[in-house]
Amino acid sequence: MKKDWIWLIALSLCIVFVIPWSVLRWQKEKVTPEDVQIRVLMPNKEVVKLPLEEYLVGVVSAEMPAEFELEALKAQAVASRTYAAKRIGQSSLPDVGYDVDTTVLSQAWLSDTQMRKNWGLLNYWRYRTKIQKAVLGTRGMVLVFNGEYIEALYHSSSGRKPTERSEEVWSSSRPYLQNVNSGEENLQRYIKKTVYTTQDLYKKLGLRESPRSLTATDFQVLSKTSVGRAKTVRVLGRVYPATQIRTMLGLSSTDIEYAIQPERLTITAYGNGHAVGMSQWGANDLAKKSIKAEEILAYYYPGTKLNTLDNI
Repeated sequence: MKKDWIWLIALSLCIVFVIPWSVLRWQKEKVTPEDVQIRVLMPNKEVVKLPLEEYLVGVVSAEMPAEFELEALKAQAVASRTYAAKRIGQSSLPDVGYDVDTTVLSQAWLSDTQMRKNWGLLNYWRYRTKIQKAVLGTRGMVLVFNGEYIEALYHSSSGRKPTERSEEVWSSSRPYLQNVNSGEENLQRYIKKTVYTTQDLYKKLGLRESPRSLTATDFQVLSKTSVGRAKTVRVLGRVYPATQIRTMLGLSSTDIEYAIQPERLTITAYGNGHAVGMSQWGANDLAKKSIKAEEILAYYYPGTKLNTLDNI
């Protein structure tokens, strides 16, 4: 009887740990095309060459919740692959020794160690296998416009407004980065209210003069985009692009409402991210309606075409 229990425990451990690990290792070995590699600047400042498809597993793991629908993860894999491919060996820019880093300045990226820490050991194999399936299911697929890789920008949530045209957030216009409805079912998913004291405000703006009480004109939205997000803002007599104020004040988006009192400024931000390109939460909500990855990509990047790396 005791031996039966020992065998049962051993079999259970094999099912829970050994078999998934073996499958994961086999899949990981498959996701290594040797022809396309990317140079990644790691947090320790070491530059590591990785097969592009293997790198993408870490990117999708970092950039999109693993719980999302498979078709949304596939759309993310294509967008991230396109973003990375455009930056591999850019001949128009000085070679700084690497193509991307692991932060949001390029694309966020997780190592296997970070995945295990974030997801826990029991979820690690399940989530990683799912994300590998999304990467393998779109292997080599990229988005192009007029035969060139697009700027495959994406963000977390457009909130209560449509996505933005690229020229209303940055200076450059891209025909495929236009206003489209977010695709999100919950338009109130991200609402963040932040209160700044006068001292906070002066410090975050890098102002050295002594803080004073605020007046009604000390924070004003001077212009808005075509869908209603802040475009330029005047704060304490200085005019800033709303994107810069978003960074300086740590706002989640430029879709803002505000209230001024003599000793504090309260800003409520709706949505999360720059709102250009694909809304990740929108992509997931579309995937829940059985919309395929290629349709999701065509929706958020109108006029683009799917192609493969070897055909560019």
